[in-house]
Amino acid sequence: MSEAEAWFATQGWQPHAFQREVWAALAQGRSGLLHATTGSGKTYAVWLGALQRRAATPHLQCLWITPMRALAADTARALQRPLSDLAPGWTVAMRTGDTPSAERVRQDRKPPPVLVTTPESLSLLLSRDDARARLSRVHTVVVDEWHELIGTKRGVQVQLALARLRRWNPALAIWGLSATLGNLDESMATLVGQGDEAAAARAPCLVRGRLDKPLLIDCLLPPEPGRFSWGGHLGAQMLQPVVRELEQGGTTLVFTNVRSQAETWYQLILAERPEWAGQIAVHHGSLDKSVREWVEDGLKQGTLRAVIATSSLDLGVDFLPVERVLQIGSAKGVARLLQRAGRSGHAPGRASRVTLVPTQSMELVEAAAVRAAALAGRVESRVNPEAPLDVLVQHIVTVALGGGFEADALFDEVRTAPAYATLSREAFDWALDFCAQGGRSLAAYPDYHRIGWVADEGRWRVTDRGIALRHRLQVGTIVSDATMQLKWLSGVGLGSVEEGFIARLKPGDCFVFAGRVLEYVRTQDMAAYVRKSDKRKGIVPAWAGSKMALSGELADAVLALLHAAAQGQWDALLQEPEMRAAQPMLLAQQRLSALPSPGELLVEQLRSREGHHLFVYPSAGRQMHMGLAQLLAWRLGQREPNTFSISINDYGLELLSAKPVSATCLADDPGLLASGPELLTDVLESLNSGELAQRRFREIARVAGLVFSGYPGAPKSMKQLQASSSLFYEVFRKYDSDNRLLQQAQQEVLAQELELQRLRGTLARLQCLRLHTCVLAAPSPLALALMVERFREALSTEQLKDRLDRLLAQAEAQLDRP
Repeated sequence: MSEAEAWFATQGWQPHAFQREVWAALAQGRSGLLHATTGSGKTYAVWLGALQRRAATPHLQCLWITPMRALAADTARALQRPLSDLAPGWTVAMRTGDTPSAERVRQDRKPPPVLVTTPESLSLLLSRDDARARLSRVHTVVVDEWHELIGTKRGVQVQLALARLRRWNPALAIWGLSATLGNLDESMATLVGQGDEAAAARAPCLVRGRLDKPLLIDCLLPPEPGRFSWGGHLGAQMLQPVVRELEQGGTTLVFTNVRSQAETWYQLILAERPEWAGQIAVHHGSLDKSVREWVEDGLKQGTLRAVIATSSLDLGVDFLPVERVLQIGSAKGVARLLQRAGRSGHAPGRASRVTLVPTQSMELVEAAAVRAAALAGRVESRVNPEAPLDVLVQHIVTVALGGGFEADALFDEVRTAPAYATLSREAFDWALDFCAQGGRSLAAYPDYHRIGWVADEGRWRVTDRGIALRHRLQVGTIVSDATMQLKWLSGVGLGSVEEGFIARLKPGDCFVFAGRVLEYVRTQDMAAYVRKSDKRKGIVPAWAGSKMALSGELADAVLALLHAAAQGQWDALLQEPEMRAAQPMLLAQQRLSALPSPGELLVEQLRSREGHHLFVYPSAGRQMHMGLAQLLAWRLGQREPNTFSISINDYGLELLSAKPVSATCLADDPGLLASGPELLTDVLESLNSGELAQRRFREIARVAGLVFSGYPGAPKSMKQLQASSSLFYEVFRKYDSDNRLLQQAQQEVLAQELELQRLRGTLARLQCLRLHTCVLAAPSPLALALMVERFREALSTEQLKDRLDRLLAQAEAQLDRP
C-alpha cells in the first residue's frame, strides 16, 4: 500500500481509480491534465502524488497556481491537512497580492517547501535577481482551474513562467486541474509545453475522472409564460417561486450573470422578505475584500440562507453547507452551468443540483437544451491566444530583472511555450529591441530603454532601479476597468464602481451597492464618498461587459430543439417540463412566421410606423450577430443609400431602415453573405475599427509597460491612463506605423472582438442554408424580442410599456384570427 493510500485509509476514504492513476504518473515524473467531476477529489489526487516526489532539502519544491487570490486560503488549508502525517515539518505558504510584506520577508529568509500563488505573483518571483537559485529546485507545479486561464493572456503568462521553470529543471512535472474543458488533448498540450528530449520520453498523461456523481438540472416554471416574451419579461413572475425555494431551508447560492443583476435580485428578495436581513447577502468582484470574506465565511459556516453572486464564486472554493444553486437567467454556456452546479454538493458522493430561473420564454428552451448538452458531455473548447507580443515584452523585462538572459537562449525557451510555438525570430528581435530602445519612435526617451546589454556578463539586464520598481508594480495582464474606489465618509472601503457611473451622479443622488441604498456625497482623491440613505430605492450601477453571448455548443442544442418543434415532434418534446412551458410561445412563432431550423435561414420582413424591418435569425450568438448586422447594413448601404438602425440578441438581428429591403435580398444578392478575401476590407469599413483598435491598444500598452498606473497611494486616474495610451497610439500610428503592438491591437480586434474567422465560417454556413422568408402582418415573438432590445436604448420605462402594449395588442389580434 502506497503512503497516499495509507493516508486515505486513516481518513476513512477509498481512492478512486483516477487518483491512483495520477499518483502512478507522478511517481514516474510525468506531467498531465486531470479532468474530473467537481467535488470528486482532484486536489488530493495531484497533491499526494506531488508529495511522493519531495526531497529532504530546505528549498521551495512545489508551486500551486490558482487563478484567484480568493481561492488561495482554502487551497492552502486543503494542502496542509495531510502534511502532519506524510511530511512533518512541512508547511504551506501563500504569496498573492494580499500577502503582507512581513510574511513575504519571512518567506524570503526561510523558503517554504510549498507555495500557493497566482500567475502575477509567480511572475514577480521570476523578476527577482536570485530567481534561479530560489526556483530551480521546484519539481512539481500544479495549475488549478486551468480552464479559467487557458484562453486568456494570464494563461499565456503562466506558459512563459513554466517554460522558464522547465529550463531550470528539465525534470519538472506540470499538472493542470479542471472539470469543464471540451478540447482536453489541446488543453493538456498547451499546459505542459514542449520540453527537451528527456521530457518527451515521459509522455504527458491525460486522466479522466468522471464519476457517477448525481447531477440534477431542473427549472422553475413561470405561472404564465405567455405567447410573447422578451429579455426580462418573466422576471417579476419568478420572484415568488425563487423566494419559495429559499424558504425551504439550507444554504443556497443564487447566481446571476452580471453584477447589476445581483444587486437587483438582492433588493427584490429583501423587499419580499424584510425579516431575512442579515440572512442573505450579495457577492461580486467590485465589493471590498473584507465584505467578500465576510460573505464567504458565512457560506462556509452555514449561517446564511442565500447569497446572490456573480462569477466571483464560480471557482473551487469549498462551501460544504451549500445544498443547491439557482441560476437567474440562462448561464449562456454548458461549462459555466456545470461549474456553478458544482458549487453545491461539493464533496465526493454528494449530489449537485442547479435550478434554472428563466427570465424570458426562450430561456425555457435554453434550459432544456443545456441539460441535454451537459448530460451528453458537450462542453465548450478554449482557444489558446497566438503569440501576444505585449505579454512577451513584459516577460522579457521580467527575465532581464530575474538574473538577465542571452537572446538566443531566451528565444528558444519562449518557443517552448505553446502560445509562441510559431514565433518568428524577426518578431522576437522586434520585441527585444522595443524593450531596449522603445522602438523607432521612443528611442530618444530613456524611460523606455528598459533593458540594456551588460558586456561584462554577456547578458541583457535591467540596470535602472526606477524602471525595475515600476515594472514590478504592474506585472500582470489583468487590466482594470475604469473604476473608482467607494468609501464611507469615515474612509472605510466598500468596493469599487465605474468612473463613468460616478461622474453622472450629483451630491444627494442615491444608488444601490452591496445590498445597501447609498447617498453620494463627494469625489475626492480618486475615491467616491457615500453615506447610508434612508430611501428604499436607488439607481443600480451598470458595469462593463453586461451582456454574455450564447456559446456555440448551446446554440446548436437550442436549434435542435426548435427544429424538433418545427417538425411537430411534440410528443417527445413535451416530456420536458420547460418545453411544455415554452410551447405557447413556440406555437405563436409558428403561426405568425416559422421556427429557426439547422438547415434553414429564417428571414422576416415587417412594415411599421417606424419604417421597414428585416429580421434575420442565424442563431450564432450576440457577439457574432453584432458584427454580422453591421456588415450587412454596410453592404446593403453600398448597393443603395439607406439608413439603418440595428438590434441584436442571441438568436437574431434586426435591421430597421428608412427604405424597404427585400426579404429575399440574401438570396438575390449572394455578395451580401460573401466570405472571401473581400470580407476583411468590408468588416473594417463597416465598423469604427480605428476606435476599436485604439480601445484594445489601451490594454496592450498597459501590459507592455508603456503606461504606468502609478505608485501605491498615488494611482493615476483612468482618464490619465487612457490619455497616455491614446497618445502612444497616435504617435505610433503617425511615426512608427510598422509597430507590432499596433498590429497586435488590430489583430485582437479582428480575432477577439469581431471574431473574424468565426464570422467567415458563419457566413459560409449561411450561404449553404435554404432561405425561409416570411412577410409579417404583426411582430412574431422572436421579432418582438429584438424590437424591445432596441426600444430599451431609446425609450423610458413608461414609453416602453406604451409601445409594448400597442405591439402586443396587434400581435395577439393577428394570432386570434381564424
